[in-house]
Amino acid sequence: MFYNLSRIGDDMDWGMKNRISKIIKKDGHTVMLAVDHGYFMGPTTGLENLGKTIVPLLPYADTLMPTRGGLRNYIPADIDIPIVLRVSGGTSIIGKELLHEGITVSMEEAIRLNVSGVAFSIMVGADFERDTLLGLTNVVDEAERYGIPVLAVTAVGKEMKKDSKYLALASRMAAELGARIVKTYYCEDFEKVVDTCPVPVVIAGGKKTDEKTALTTAYNAIQAGAAGVDMGRNIFQSSNPVAMIKAVRAIVHKKATPDEAYEVFEKAGKSER
Repeated sequence: MFYNLSRIGDDMDWGMKNRISKIIKKDGHTVMLAVDHGYFMGPTTGLENLGKTIVPLLPYADTLMPTRGGLRNYIPADIDIPIVLRVSGGTSIIGKELLHEGITVSMEEAIRLNVSGVAFSIMVGADFERDTLLGLTNVVDEAERYGIPVLAVTAVGKEMKKDSKYLALASRMAAELGARIVKTYYCEDFEKVVDTCPVPVVIAGGKKTDEKTALTTAYNAIQAGAAGVDMGRNIFQSSNPVAMIKAVRAIVHKKATPDEAYEVFEKAGKSER
């Protein structure tokens, strides 16, 4: 399915449109590589040395989503890739209120880092829901002032299923509050999430699964109208990360089926041995 970029609205100036065009390519799709896990998970498996793992993947990613520390310490400045910078945080994986996040990076800092977008997490259905939603609006206000798109990373409370009802709720709320792109989980009836969200939707890769399952999820999301994927662990924790990102690209940009993409994964893996 082709994602019509005109759907993102005519209310943007040139700078906003230009930055979004760097994130979402001319075919209406994007392969985003999420490597921001360290801000709450520390040295995640596969990212112990972020640069060693990620730099070889950059030629195949449309967009990179790091933290500012990850960007400065591991990513060469001469690599030409748009950056969607993580600007929320404040809790850890061992804390009691995971994703009770606030603003961790100023917009001035984001501009210094020459980003194409910023990412902020919201939590819908938790006691601290209001804090994260108001945090998002603060980031949107600042980002819009400088023509920088905000990607809202949606999460729902533990008591809420990750189904189309609640993911559509969180996605629509994020868009209504000003997000230019929404990241959410794939679910059954994902068409409902996409059709009721007025801005492009990308899916989160989620926890590590086997390669065929991850590719099938990406395929189903694209078929349901997703603009792309923002995948992390299912790429950098793969048995062959470069082969895996090539396979994901085949689905997102070349309309490959899961079987065809898995063949890309296997062939790319063999060619690198």
